[in-house]
Amino acid sequence: MERSADKVQYIRTCSIWRALEIFGDVPTLLILQSYWLGARRFDDFCRSTGLLKTVVSGRLKKLVENHCLVKVAYTERPRRFEYKATEELLDMFPTALAMLHWERKWGSAKGKIDIRVTHSKCGELTDPHSACVSCRGEVDARDIDWEPGPGIGEMPAVYSRRRRQTSQSNGETTELLDEVTQIIGDRWSALVLRAVFTGLNQFQEILEDTAISTNILADRLADLCDGGVLRRVEEPNDLRRANYRLTDKGRDIYPILITLLQWGDKWRPAPQGPPLLLTHRPCGERLEIIMACSSCAHEVMPHDTSVEVLSDERRIDYGARRRA
Repeated sequence: MERSADKVQYIRTCSIWRALEIFGDVPTLLILQSYWLGARRFDDFCRSTGLLKTVVSGRLKKLVENHCLVKVAYTERPRRFEYKATEELLDMFPTALAMLHWERKWGSAKGKIDIRVTHSKCGELTDPHSACVSCRGEVDARDIDWEPGPGIGEMPAVYSRRRRQTSQSNGETTELLDEVTQIIGDRWSALVLRAVFTGLNQFQEILEDTAISTNILADRLADLCDGGVLRRVEEPNDLRRANYRLTDKGRDIYPILITLLQWGDKWRPAPQGPPLLLTHRPCGERLEIIMACSSCAHEVMPHDTSVEVLSDERRIDYGARRRA
């Protein structure tokens, strides 16, 4: 089969996009979900995601090449490997927690597994939420001011022509972050939301900001409206024009995007500095998001949490491999 070349367009410099170039597709997010739940070995990832072995192999290879995972031999005869997170991947933990918080609030799919997260610092069950590191106030997109940073400019965005992918359930998949994975795992949708969060609400404005083709943009806007993330508001004096506004459901995606922005600023920075500077209006400080424990308000880190995976039909336990 002839392989289509990727199409290169230029978009506003964006640390969110730099993060999504690594993590922004559904198979990769499913693999990361499985990692946080305890999967470490290739067969674990295949079983828990329901993805084809070739897909799992390709995504794991990409994560290793991008210094997010390392392969470590756990037996010599035969020689077999498991995967360990680097510091770069551990810094994606806030994104995983922000996605979990959103899915628990807004996800509507039935039959998903559930988890219990315990924060070892306070010993309590926790549902971590986004908070400003300066004032510990919960982060709301309506309370954030933004301005261009020193790294503002243009950057190439490679839009792959491959179709959107989902997991293929084999009856053993650990579907936890279902709806949010479909949104964040589609880079076009994430880029559309970035535009709307920065005040671009009309089709032509979003088109120029994202450099997405008109048919794909129309498709993603329709999907986001159908999913209740955006709403289409007709202009009363011009029925040919419409504004796309965030719903409460869509607005709650904001902390996820900011955790991706923070990851991109740290690990894939623009040479000149951050492209975007955010200020938390209630305290007047530069915005830095942490995921705070719902019980004690301290920051929740990968090393001070334990996860119990539950479902009505089964318990999934990778045992010591998650704690290693």
